[in-house]
Amino acid sequence: MEPLEYGISRLSIVPVRADASDASEMISQLLFGEHYFVLEISKNQQWYKIQNAFDNYEGWIDAKQHSKISAEYYEQVNNTEYKICTNLTSEILYGRNVIHITLGAVLPILNNPLFNDQEKFAFNGDAKSLHQKWNVDQMIALSKKYLNAPYLWGGKSPFGIDCSGFTQVVFRVAGYKLPRDTKDQITKGKEVKFENAMPGDLVFFTNKAGKMNHVGIVLPNAQVIHASGRVKIDQLDVQGIFSVEQNAYSHTLFKIKRVLRDYT
Repeated sequence: MEPLEYGISRLSIVPVRADASDASEMISQLLFGEHYFVLEISKNQQWYKIQNAFDNYEGWIDAKQHSKISAEYYEQVNNTEYKICTNLTSEILYGRNVIHITLGAVLPILNNPLFNDQEKFAFNGDAKSLHQKWNVDQMIALSKKYLNAPYLWGGKSPFGIDCSGFTQVVFRVAGYKLPRDTKDQITKGKEVKFENAMPGDLVFFTNKAGKMNHVGIVLPNAQVIHASGRVKIDQLDVQGIFSVEQNAYSHTLFKIKRVLRDYT
């Protein structure tokens, strides 16, 4: 399908919904600087169905939160080494307004000739090149910045994040690409046995009904960091996740996948 137009998120967080309605469930989010193209516009012109350029994820955003860009600008964002915010939260002065952005926000390029006057910005926080690959230790340190972030279905920010949103954003900031949902993340990388698991591996779990529905990141010392209620660290063994708080197993181990280049 040919794009109707192109856009970029110029708000800190934009909800992406399953259907063209405020009452529809939030299935994902756009962080500041994420670009997309428009597939469809609702009959009342109030909702845009978009596809995220990074992971091809589709959903509906409010037309009032759409920021239109040219096809040329869209291609530049696709092919340029932009910076990505590595602060848990930060501020960007954008179009004479202060916007509070989060870890994983993609930063505009200073003095970009494709920008209009409103695209002038200033940023003094920490950032790295979008495609620069961090090592496992750096990625694990990054993941721990999210500790105690509340669980939120469809969330991708420190103020609310789901399990696959957590793994995707951590891997993206570290320079690696993952799909948005757990069911797609499990198709990536190479399966490894529990005894061969290494820090940075993705670990997948089933619920009591036997459905695979959860993912986390393997840490040293037989631990896992994951978003369940909140982002937290639990013990990991061949049975699954053992929650010290609950004094019980909360998730059953399904598969461990190695996706980092360091170990493939």
